[in-house]
Amino acid sequence: MGKNRVLRLLVGALSLFPIFAVRHSDTDKIFVSLRLFCGKSIRSMLYEFNGFRPVVHESAFIHPTAIVTGRVAIGRDVYIGPGAVLRGDWGRIEIADGCNVQENCVIHMFPGVAVELHESAHIGHGAIIHGAIIGRNSLIGMNAVVMDEAEIGPECIVGALSFVKAGEKIPARSLVAGNPARILREVSDEMLAWKTEGTRLYQQLPEQCRRSVRPCEPLREKPEGWEAEDASYRPWKSRTQ
Repeated sequence: MGKNRVLRLLVGALSLFPIFAVRHSDTDKIFVSLRLFCGKSIRSMLYEFNGFRPVVHESAFIHPTAIVTGRVAIGRDVYIGPGAVLRGDWGRIEIADGCNVQENCVIHMFPGVAVELHESAHIGHGAIIHGAIIGRNSLIGMNAVVMDEAEIGPECIVGALSFVKAGEKIPARSLVAGNPARILREVSDEMLAWKTEGTRLYQQLPEQCRRSVRPCEPLREKPEGWEAEDASYRPWKSRTQ
């Protein structure tokens, strides 16, 4: 008997006793909690397509609301955020070790195309990667769009809201911004170190999520220590002022 079946039977059995009674609408929530408590990722948002299933390293974290379909390979210590959509239906998506694909990003392609995120690529909130290649340790800023057959070289930074046109070839260590995007200057050693440090935080996040992310009920008041902040990593602009 499968583990999912066992967990669902356990929830159903407990609900027969008044002390454990739960509403029918709560059973899925409890099931999700049990899966997370048992250290298992929730795979209801991973989909097979035309016989191809996603391949996911055990150290990666895919948020339960992300959707991963078909020929998608996800490497070690990869973080896939809530609402992200990775469609490996018409082509193939290769996400190397240490990458992150943040909330509400979309990765897709035209038929027969492979999208590649090389090691430690960093895809910011809401960005779209369509049929492109993102080089090692490069950053794609929030809500940027990288179009078909574009190639972002290693250690590049693409600014937020930028639009990289189809077929663009961006050389290594380029700082890129605008609509259409253009090369502004070379990425400095200091800026690259800042980017690498931020990506390292995301490489630690999958393990933290597996340990601590749980469905929960809200509190009614802020607990003690609520305002305590860790400001060790700051936006680039505030570091240069």
